[in-house]
Amino acid sequence: MIDAIGRRARLASRILASSSGAARRAALIQMAERVAAGSSALLKANTADLQQAADEGIRGALLDRLALTEDRVENIAGGLRKVAGLADPVGRQTGGWRMRNGVRLHHVRVPLGVVAVIYEARPNVTADAAGLCIMSGNAVILRGSSYALRSNAAITAALRDGLDQAGLPADGVQLLEDTTREGAKALMQAVEWVDLLVPRGGPGLIASVRSDATVPTVIDGAGNCHVYVDAAADLDMAASIVINSKVDRPGVCNAAETLLVHESVAPEFLPKVAVALEAENVELRGDPLACQLVPIMTEATEDDWTTEYLDLILAVRVVPDIDTAIEHIREYGTGHTEAIVTDDIGVSEQFISAIDTAVVAVNTSTRFTDGEEFGFGAEIGNSTQKLHVRGPMGLESLTSERYVLYGDGQVR
Repeated sequence: MIDAIGRRARLASRILASSSGAARRAALIQMAERVAAGSSALLKANTADLQQAADEGIRGALLDRLALTEDRVENIAGGLRKVAGLADPVGRQTGGWRMRNGVRLHHVRVPLGVVAVIYEARPNVTADAAGLCIMSGNAVILRGSSYALRSNAAITAALRDGLDQAGLPADGVQLLEDTTREGAKALMQAVEWVDLLVPRGGPGLIASVRSDATVPTVIDGAGNCHVYVDAAADLDMAASIVINSKVDRPGVCNAAETLLVHESVAPEFLPKVAVALEAENVELRGDPLACQLVPIMTEATEDDWTTEYLDLILAVRVVPDIDTAIEHIREYGTGHTEAIVTDDIGVSEQFISAIDTAVVAVNTSTRFTDGEEFGFGAEIGNSTQKLHVRGPMGLESLTSERYVLYGDGQVR
């Protein structure tokens, strides 16, 4: 099955790579139209997936990530339209110079070829990944989770129909319906067909990719994100940022999981923010000093500092200084997003230079680490590694650069 899908994807990728930006843009518009027109069918398929997931014990944030509504379907279509409106990266010259022998050298962006995405729960990833891959001239092989299979299949069918309507190969978007571990492993090792694999999921999936993948990968890693409230913070601003970072959508990777508070402001800040968080049904787990300041907290364990909850739970620690906050983040952070709230420019610059992470947020919410918020239209993932891309991955992240030489007969 992998060979058959891969072969079709490779052939489609060659056509897409040589297609014009206008043709790919028109294809995304058609894909969006097909998704919007098929809303009833998508919601029916999703209802069946939700029932199966509930029967299998899926609850809370994960079930929310799986769910589609009319608004979410329209947002999926809207995301495709946004990507269609972005600048085409393919063929863009990013540099160039003339060599000593007169040969002109151009540095040019080109598609990667075939991108594979393995992901869990969220059906919108099906359209986001497909739209970004097609607009950047790549074919995509999608492999979602078993409990989203009907939803993913319905969305994929709409996307393929849109490609066909636009005169581009429908095989530019394919769904691997084998949701077994063996199927995933085969895709991870399809070196003849896959040029880049992006896994989007929990620790189990990431561990499997690190262990089994032989194709190039970009790890869309865990988001154990922190907010540090400094001694020089505006405490009203800090409370707003902490609440938004934790509560706005707790089941996603850019939600805050740990709050660090400088000891000089903790007696004033923690009781105040705890009341607001409790009103939002957030469970607080704190170190001894935090528990002393806020008696409703339960005592944190070592696991609380390492856990990406993806739920309405927040670990809290009081720290004596920024250096301790930095060391805590270095030990427990996952390289996704770290935030500081402070009015001291020197402290913010120290934090920025010391924290080795994809995104550093100063006086703003961790929730802004997102491809759409960054102006990418959507994202295919959020890289927590350093090569070849870091942070939210948009169109440019799905291209590479090569050199093109123009001469008039020069030989070496």
